[in-house]
Amino acid sequence: MTHSIKTQDHGECNRTMKNLFKKINYENWPSSIRRLVNVCIGFHIFGYPYKKLKIIGVTGTNGKTTITTLLYKIATELGYKAGLIGTVEHIIVGKKVSTDFTTPEAFALNKLLSKMVLQGCEYVFMEVSSHGLEEKRVTGLKFTGAIFTNLTHDHLDYHKNMENYFLAKRKLFKMLPAQAFALSNVDDEYGDRMLENIKAQKFLYGFNENKNFHGEIKKLNFDGLDLVFNGKNIKSKLLGKFNASNLLAVWSACKLLGFNMNKVNKILENIEPPKGRLDRLMSPSGVFAIVDYAHTPDALENVLLTIKEVKPEGGRIISVFGCGGDRDFLKRSAMGKIGASLSDIAIFTSDNPRSEDPDKIIDSMKDNLTPEELRKVITISDRRLAIKEAMELAKKGDIVLCAGKGHENYQEIKGVKTHFDDMEEFQKSFI
Repeated sequence: MTHSIKTQDHGECNRTMKNLFKKINYENWPSSIRRLVNVCIGFHIFGYPYKKLKIIGVTGTNGKTTITTLLYKIATELGYKAGLIGTVEHIIVGKKVSTDFTTPEAFALNKLLSKMVLQGCEYVFMEVSSHGLEEKRVTGLKFTGAIFTNLTHDHLDYHKNMENYFLAKRKLFKMLPAQAFALSNVDDEYGDRMLENIKAQKFLYGFNENKNFHGEIKKLNFDGLDLVFNGKNIKSKLLGKFNASNLLAVWSACKLLGFNMNKVNKILENIEPPKGRLDRLMSPSGVFAIVDYAHTPDALENVLLTIKEVKPEGGRIISVFGCGGDRDFLKRSAMGKIGASLSDIAIFTSDNPRSEDPDKIIDSMKDNLTPEELRKVITISDRRLAIKEAMELAKKGDIVLCAGKGHENYQEIKGVKTHFDDMEEFQKSFI
């Protein structure tokens, strides 16, 4: 078995490892041992690719995709060769590669990093999920820096409680070497704690406290944001207070990486959000349609509050959303409450019901609603029909939000994935 991918192609590596694992009855080993073996073998075969890269990890409940994508776009615009590892896509110097996990398994991750090395990448911007940290997918990697966004209710079916969820995220910061930077959102209740007892250089960003990187919102409307970061005026096409926080994290990281900030500021003015993050278009009849990935209570609340801030006077908010099946049952009633309370009309529908009955998921979403909130709710389990109904109800100046799936182009029902794209359904409704 070779120590370098230069003399052995990736396909051959895969075949070699599959044969080896079969011979040693690998699948029957304890999961913790298998994960560590994956890490060691991945490093060995692919020549420790992390040593040749500057890897910036981003963790938190919301904002990871936006921050990593913007950092990748900025680095590319500045002339650096870069890679992106995230929920929506993996990219190597502008070329998309297939993705199954936000944070790939250790062997697959090292394989991906080695490809980035071969393509001359200097920087890698990587979403680091709590699952990835718990399952040791990034164990042994040397990060140049890490960013914490926020921590809100999500994945508690896996982590059981918020403290375990926090401790999983914190593993990224405990890994950082002394020369790395640790950048944390001080506006989040977990922001200070995330930096306790770590070796890395500590930095805080936020809007409520004047720390290392401080932001102010000067203007917020449907055209974007006017911001001030550490006294510098920043404009952006992105919408909402939560994106102001994402942009401050990005700007702060660029500063810590030593990028040319005059160029960074100009790039931020024209940069587009990632796919499925407050994507918007207007119908011929003057209805605003928005698609967003918001699939947690906090994310849904942030998006709806943003829409309230920027909607035309007299316009209504019509929301279309559901909750995923076989996932965190506790957040269903919370999301139903938020959607019904912050919308003028809330259409409860299916997301990815997976093995569950969509109607039962929707019933759970109604558990804590008041009679007044219930009167605003329409139930349509077929997501396609739900979007169509929302657009038929909407009038000029209204905003229709379809939340939960964002960039996803499929729906999973009874274990079967079929093509489904929220934005495509909006466009069909315009005809």
